[in-house]
Amino acid sequence: MQSRVSTGKRMLSAVLAAVIIGAGVGVPQRAEAFTAAQADTAMSGFITKFYDASAKYFYTNSDHQIHPEHAHGPNGGLYTDFWWEAQLWETVMDAYERTGSQTYRTMIDDIYTGFNSKYPNMMDNDFNDDLGWWALACMRAYELTGTAEYRNRASFLFDQIYAFNDATYGGGIWWKRDGTSPQKNIATNAPMVMTAIKLKNATGDNAYLTKAQGLYNWIKSRLVSGSKLSDHVEGTGNGTVVGWEFSYNYGNFLGAALALYQATGSSGYLTDANNAANYAINNLTLSNTLMYEGENDGAGFKMIFARNLNKLRIATGNATYLNFLQQNATQAFNHRRTSDNVIGSDWSAPTGSGYVQSLAAAAGASILQLVPADNYTGYIAGNGNYEAENARVNGISTESTQAGFSGRGYLAGWNASGTNVTFYVNQNTAGTRTITLRYAGGAGNASRYVSVNGTVVAANLNFPGTGSWGAWGTVTLNVNLNAGQNTIIVGYDSAKGNGNYVNLDKMYGL
Repeated sequence: MQSRVSTGKRMLSAVLAAVIIGAGVGVPQRAEAFTAAQADTAMSGFITKFYDASAKYFYTNSDHQIHPEHAHGPNGGLYTDFWWEAQLWETVMDAYERTGSQTYRTMIDDIYTGFNSKYPNMMDNDFNDDLGWWALACMRAYELTGTAEYRNRASFLFDQIYAFNDATYGGGIWWKRDGTSPQKNIATNAPMVMTAIKLKNATGDNAYLTKAQGLYNWIKSRLVSGSKLSDHVEGTGNGTVVGWEFSYNYGNFLGAALALYQATGSSGYLTDANNAANYAINNLTLSNTLMYEGENDGAGFKMIFARNLNKLRIATGNATYLNFLQQNATQAFNHRRTSDNVIGSDWSAPTGSGYVQSLAAAAGASILQLVPADNYTGYIAGNGNYEAENARVNGISTESTQAGFSGRGYLAGWNASGTNVTFYVNQNTAGTRTITLRYAGGAGNASRYVSVNGTVVAANLNFPGTGSWGAWGTVTLNVNLNAGQNTIIVGYDSAKGNGNYVNLDKMYGL
């Protein structure tokens, strides 16, 4: 298989700590404004580092080497795999839409040619979501260029994918075509809603609208609970819903809802789109920056969310969405690697010196193409709220069973040496700040160390017992922070006297 080995690996990719990119620790960076020129710089850096003009294809890694973390795709993984190349093709379209540059217009055609050379028979791919990304991207290419080949390819792919829609689990398209790993998910079905609406607009055939509504209704009936989305349904009988939360699910769903709103004028779809957008902004961020979701596939999830949120922003004129996207674009650019202008997978921390994967780099380049420049010249401090479950977690499980937590959950069952949580904190100015840690100590008094920018500032910070796991308390600590990026680690080290269980909800007040 070309794009991902299994759903389990897709989940693992999204939750593992950084394997490839070593983020800088406690190194303040010079402030940069997000300007149109910097959008050019980011895109140029991405193309220069990753695009092979002779193959008309993107490399998987910035060092042009094959690494086992994602050794899928043409030439043994030297070049990006099936669904990554579709996303990178759309990054070029993002740049073309912003600039109107003939260079990017030519690349749209060239990348399509290069992809067909590497994958002469697309239908050898057993993953309907992979095929679906190309169907959706082809329709966008058609809308931008008017080239009938792109529309025809999208129509062909849509029909091939839609053939795997059936009544199991109440409806929906199967993720895989070969019957293995049976599940139906948002990543397969929501992009097909958007593709169907684009085909309806291009052809005038209302059958596409009917199909889009059917798929959307199935997603809502099985994978939506209020504003919260689950990832997929699997198993026997009516299936079991698996509630993984990824930013690309929210992006795909809001994109599907927006497409149906624009096709029908029904306000319920627009409500769904806004609910999904706001849930992700409030719950899948770290101090208002889209959270790190791992390397490999997970590194591209926020790109899909940003693309579709930007469509919603344009359609509604929502100033809150604009500000959110502009802040994230500034964060991405400020934390680029200045030696080559490549942006890494975590927009809240500097891109390290190791190799960067193309999907991660494309995400950063894309948001700078999507969003109008605001010419802000400072750092992005965010909203001062750092949910622990959205930070960089090492060896600690997440949980959401005890009442009273904020965000999506909390870090739980935490009592082993070497485990820690890292918060990347950006500040507009240097100075002393008071951080507040919200926690539950149902097993009695506990303690942890706190490190700021590589220096332990509290070796054995006391967390007094709260009486039960459903009772929450706070501890505070004054710390000195730099202007720009800082690294705060809360960890367990028995050599420092740390002990007992504690559940950590969030850090706030910065």
